[in-house]
Amino acid sequence: MIDPITALTAATTAFNVIKKGFEVGRDIESMSGDIGRWMSAVSDIKKSDEYAKNPPLFKKLVNSKSVEEEALQAFMAKQKAEQMRNELRELISWTKGPSAWQELVQMEVDIRKKRQAAVYAQKEKQRQFWEIIAAIVLTLVGAGMLLGFIWFLLSFGS
Repeated sequence: MIDPITALTAATTAFNVIKKGFEVGRDIESMSGDIGRWMSAVSDIKKSDEYAKNPPLFKKLVNSKSVEEEALQAFMAKQKAEQMRNELRELISWTKGPSAWQELVQMEVDIRKKRQAAVYAQKEKQRQFWEIIAAIVLTLVGAGMLLGFIWFLLSFGS
C-alpha cells in the first residue's frame, strides 16, 4: 500500500524546490529531475486514493477504523496535490507559455503509463497474493474450528 502522507511529503518537497527554482530564474529543463520526482509523488498520491477506495480484504476485516483514516488522508493529499498542480501550471504557463504546460502534461501521461506498468502492477500482485494468503488462513482456521466443534459434539455428546 502506498502511504499518502509519505507521497504528499515527497510531492511537497519536490514542489518547493521547483517553486524556488522558478523564483531564482532556473529554466524548466534544468528542473526536470525535480519535476519528475513531483510527478511520481503525485502519481503515488492518486494511487493511494484508489487503494483507499478499495482497501485490501484483510484490512477491511481487521482494521476498519484505519480504512476510514487512510481514506481521509488520501483525500486530503489528493486535494493538496491538485492545489500544487494548479500553482505549477500557472508558473509554467506564465514563464514558458501554455504550450509548455501541455508538453509537461503529455510527459506526465507517459511517465504514469510506464510507472503503472512497472511499479503499480507489482504492488497489485503483492496485494492480491497477501489477500489470497489471508483468505486461505481464515478458511483453514474456520474449518479447524468447525471440525473441532464437530469432534467435541461427537466425543462428548454420546
